[in-house]
Amino acid sequence: MKVGFLRNIFYYKNYYFDFYKTLDADAKKKVNWTLKLIATVERIPIKYFRYIKNSSGLYEIRVEVRSNIYRIFSFFDNDRIIIVLSGFQKKSQKTPKKEIEKAEKLKKQYFDEKNRKR
Repeated sequence: MKVGFLRNIFYYKNYYFDFYKTLDADAKKKVNWTLKLIATVERIPIKYFRYIKNSSGLYEIRVEVRSNIYRIFSFFDNDRIIIVLSGFQKKSQKTPKKEIEKAEKLKKQYFDEKNRKR
């Protein structure tokens, strides 16, 4: 069966890939599965993709593997394009403020670079 993509996923620089390289095989498999889910289903379950309140439009891609919890920041550029930023392993209930600040900075950098190219 052919899978239809509803969204395109792009990766901003190497921030995501630097994070991805640190994951074990099971975590990589689950992250890949989650990204495919996000790209292909009309309504993404909040369990896997959640808007971050009090942000400038950031979302977190949520991945759990055994007792490990991972978060990958992303945002929309147009309706059907998701830009993936950085990721981290979550060790507390609340998403660390410094991780959100880093993602906000990367998002701003992305749009600044995009606007300069025009």
